[in-house]
Order: sequence, then structure tokens, then C-alpha cells
Amino acid sequence: MKTHEALPLIAEVSSYQWGMVTTAQAEILGVSRADLARMARAGHLVRLAHGIYRDAGAPIDEFEDLRAAWLSTEPRLTADRRLDKRERGVVISGPSAAELHRVGDLRADRHEFTTPERRQTQRPELYYRQRELDPADVTVLEGLPATTLERTIVDLIEERTDFSLVADLYRDAARRTRLNTKRLASHLSPLAARNGFSAGDGQSVLARLEEEAGLDLSTLARQIAMTDKLAFEVSSEFLGKFSTAELLSEEQLDSLREALRAIGESVEKQVSTSLAPALIEFSKSIEASGLTSIEPAGLSGAIEALASVSDMSRRHVRQDE
Repeated sequence: MKTHEALPLIAEVSSYQWGMVTTAQAEILGVSRADLARMARAGHLVRLAHGIYRDAGAPIDEFEDLRAAWLSTEPRLTADRRLDKRERGVVISGPSAAELHRVGDLRADRHEFTTPERRQTQRPELYYRQRELDPADVTVLEGLPATTLERTIVDLIEERTDFSLVADLYRDAARRTRLNTKRLASHLSPLAARNGFSAGDGQSVLARLEEEAGLDLSTLARQIAMTDKLAFEVSSEFLGKFSTAELLSEEQLDSLREALRAIGESVEKQVSTSLAPALIEFSKSIEASGLTSIEPAGLSGAIEALASVSDMSRRHVRQDE
């Protein structure tokens, strides 16, 4: 097929697949492998991997290699058809899924996938694990089907990935989103015994993961207590959820009411005592100024009298203290 005829046909598929097309998809359209190789030599296409080409004008992103590898696992099917069946098809998992989630410091040295049936490959850059995935364990990231954060964490522990690296990943994930810890603990239950806990005790595995990630309650409490402002904000937020009656007993409430009543009476008495002489002087100054209406001259005298009241009040209060 001539190039000017083949390119529009390829574009019908590649435009929905990040600019990529498989040789199997191209052959369905009537474009042969020889045609693809010729267009690659001419610079119209770029060969990415075995059986995968990309339109030379299509943008490149950080997951291009992973996209190409995923397309190659079921080369005849288009990406949109494969996404419709998600968990029943080839799902990105393990370190590859962690990279898609952008959590942790793991670097995948091969592309890892989970499939419901057993698969083998001679391609060293691909790795398959067999498992029937629950639909709740599969999500779509960057247009690709991948295991959820919870399922990814469990898979990494099952593969005996360094626990500290998984803990780092867990910490990153917990800071970004609200993890389903109940589901995570349930998935970890079959791995409890091999990690030194009682059989089926997934909650203990999760607790150890949180402790190593620095997300257990004791560690968080110490971190909060080390920052005065944060400790105050947390305490205020917590105590604000309760009424006074919930925080104090009836006897304590009675004592608090009595103390507040005594404080109020004391303040009232001090204010009355300190202000009485000043108010008398203020009254005399008003009478002396002959102020019957607000005139500029009379107002000046009243202001001086108010200043005198203020000074006397402050002196009396300091004496009482």
C-alpha cells in the first residue's frame, strides 16, 4: 500500500492510542509489515518495540515504553476495547503500577502485568503474574488499566520487595489519598504468617507497615507534640467537638460556674470602685463647662475631662492589682 493511503488508515487507530499502532492492527487495515518498515525508514513512523510503531509527529510522554509494552500484550485489540474489560484483561501491576501511581522510589526494571490466565513470554522486559482480580482492585491511570494502590502494596509485599521500600511507598500513598485500610488488611491476611505474625493477622502486618512508614499513632502523636502550634491546633480542633458538659463532670461544672461567678463579682466591684471617683470628676467638669449642647468650646473641655477620667481609672486599676 502506498504511504499516502496507509497513513490516514493508521491514524484512525493511532489517534486513540497515544499515536501508536501495532503491526497486527495495521494488518487488519491492510497495511503490511513491509509497509510499516518502509514508512519508518522514511521518517513517518518510529519503531518503539517489537510490533509497535508510533506516529513520528505524536507527542512523547514518560510512560511511552509502558504503553507500548501493554499494547503488545494483546496486539489485535484496540486500547478502548481492552479498557472495557479491564480486570479480565492484562492489568499493569507491581513496580510498574507503583510508577503509574507516582509513589515510592521503586524503579521497574521490567514491565509487570497481571492476567487471569497463565502466560509465558521470552521477552525479558515483560513479566506476567497470574491472578483473578476483583474489579475493585483495578483502576485506570494515564489511560492504562492498573492495580489500585492497596492491591499494588500487597503485590509488592507478596513478591518480598524490601519492606522499607514498601513502607516508603505506603507513606507517599497515604499522604496523597485516603487508603482503604480495611481492604488492605484483608488482602494482607494471607501474607501474615510469612511475615512473622499469626496466620491470617493482616491487621498486624498493616500495623508494622504503618510503624515503619512513621504513620502509626504513637509516632504521629510525638511529631505533633514537638510542634507547639500544631499541637495547639489539633487540641483545639479535637476539644471543639465536645460540649463543656461532655468534658466535665456535674461536680466539676458546678465548681467552674461558682468560680466564674466569683470572678465576675470581683471584676464588677473593682471596676465600680476604680471608676467612681473618675465619674464624679467628669460630672463636675461637665457642670463647670456649662455644656448644654455639643459646641466646640464645651466639647474641648469635655474631652479634657474624659482624658482625666481615663488616667484616674488606670491608676485605680493598677493600685487594685
